[in-house]
Amino acid sequence: MDLFRRILGYAKPYGRYWPPYLLLSILSLIFGIANYALLGPMLSVLFEQDTVTSAAASAPQASLSIAYVKDLFSWEMARIGQAHGTVGCLIFVSLMLVAACLLANLCRYLSQRILVNVKTEVMQRLRGELFSKIASLDVGYFKDRRKGDLLSSLSNDVSEIQNSVAGSFHIIFREPVLVIGFLVMLFYMSARLTLVSLIALPITAFVVTRITRYLRSGSVETQSLLGDILTQFDEAVSGSRIIKAFNARGYVTDRFERTNRRHRDVSRRVFYRQELASPTSEFLGITVGAVVLFYGGWLNLHGQLGMSWEAFVVYIMFYWKVLEPAKAISKSYADIRRGLVSGQRVFSILDSEPAVKDAPDAMPLDGFNEAIRYNGVSFSYPGTPVLKDIDLEIGKGRMVAVVGPSGAGKSTLADLLPRFQDVTGGCITIDGKDIRKVRLEDLTALMGIVPQDPILFNDTVFANIAFGRPGATAGEVAEAARVAHADEFIDKMADGYQTVIGDRGVKLSGGQRQRIAIARAVLKNPPILILDEATSSLDTENERLVQDALSRLMGGRTTLVIAHRLSTIRHADLIAVLNDGRIVESGTHEELTARGGIYSRLCELQEFS
Repeated sequence: MDLFRRILGYAKPYGRYWPPYLLLSILSLIFGIANYALLGPMLSVLFEQDTVTSAAASAPQASLSIAYVKDLFSWEMARIGQAHGTVGCLIFVSLMLVAACLLANLCRYLSQRILVNVKTEVMQRLRGELFSKIASLDVGYFKDRRKGDLLSSLSNDVSEIQNSVAGSFHIIFREPVLVIGFLVMLFYMSARLTLVSLIALPITAFVVTRITRYLRSGSVETQSLLGDILTQFDEAVSGSRIIKAFNARGYVTDRFERTNRRHRDVSRRVFYRQELASPTSEFLGITVGAVVLFYGGWLNLHGQLGMSWEAFVVYIMFYWKVLEPAKAISKSYADIRRGLVSGQRVFSILDSEPAVKDAPDAMPLDGFNEAIRYNGVSFSYPGTPVLKDIDLEIGKGRMVAVVGPSGAGKSTLADLLPRFQDVTGGCITIDGKDIRKVRLEDLTALMGIVPQDPILFNDTVFANIAFGRPGATAGEVAEAARVAHADEFIDKMADGYQTVIGDRGVKLSGGQRQRIAIARAVLKNPPILILDEATSSLDTENERLVQDALSRLMGGRTTLVIAHRLSTIRHADLIAVLNDGRIVESGTHEELTARGGIYSRLCELQEFS
């Protein structure tokens, strides 16, 4: 229930919609009651014509009561009957019936339009908060979670909330009004019969609750399996080359089919239970309705009901109208149970606290003037140490390279500087300030990053280069591309800088993607540069072009380079050799080569793992 109230809380900013919605719902109820109440006079016109044309000499005394409305209508119909006969009465009743039906449905439509506005606004706000939260979470958060689960929450879970929980807003606000309104009419017409009919309500509620008890646990498993399915879809798209190269289509297809079949089986059981709720409640309602019909007919045959046969028919019609919202409420209950599972998954993301965030008393960081220092830095994942007691100084304008075997912790060491993750021991300082105590936005503003696998977006070349500077001019973007040696292939594209490069830059080669990433860093013009194996996956020709672009980019900047190719780092001011999470050697290329240690052996291979 707390979760349901939390979802409803998203509708609070749109409270201005509720008064007109409730007003229209009440008007729809009034006209709906009138619509069915008019069946009585119509039957009287057809079967009791003598009573219709007899009326009081004067209009009834005005009052706020159902009796006054009834007497006024009868008096008006009698006047018409006396003037125009039975046909005139029939025309009058028919026109009133059509008018009441039109007004009831018009009010209902207008109220639903208001509800659609609320529902879509709520979902837009929820999606926006979810995307903003995912964008703000630290890098470490995504290492422990599957992409498929996150995609499922952004798409399926939010849609499930919209279709079930938010889609049930009218059940919460309108259907109870209808039930109460029609019950009032039923009690007004016959309290004795209505008390008998109410026996169905607790029985129906108990049975529907028992039926829908499985929905919550079944929906949890369904959503988890859907996350598996989306993950495997993503793997099939991103790993299509490997799948074909290893002739593994059969393997991945069989793996997917197992998950897909499991999702089908669990979903089927959930939907069976969900769909059983509505017909069960309807069956119970109809059963009790049949009892009411028999009991009321028996009473009327013995003269104990106190109403005409025409009124009894109207009473039965009102009873059927009570069943409609009652059935909708029971079905909505099953929908909400399933939707709350999606809400729980969404709010588990929204409630996640970033492991990396600004300290309450975070200081500004206006620039970089002296040095970056790693002071006794350690980092561990739960139960897995990665870095141990790292001491490293990077002076302003100097280039420091970190090399070592695969798994030594090189990329982790680089990730700690822009606070993609926080140290678990020691500290990193910039100009003597602990980076955990300065504003995160100021810290990252000082840095440009060129990763091994450049992250590009399904947008234009211009937008990808200007990613870090949305207000950049066309001339600034073109100059950045020239420095990065990217202009030579951009100019050959059909739409030049306005060419859309596809998902993750799929329309570009590896070297072209890397040069776009370098151009992005050039445009940002940061004082601190991090190069994380930026040329490791390139062929010789592309490496030469990218290396030249990097040399231009590094000029005059403080640079931390993670590399495994000798050509990238041999001119570094300092080379630190990382092994098993520790710096085991440091010095210039010449000094380390002369020592004959790990670095020397790696140089003999001309490659760092």
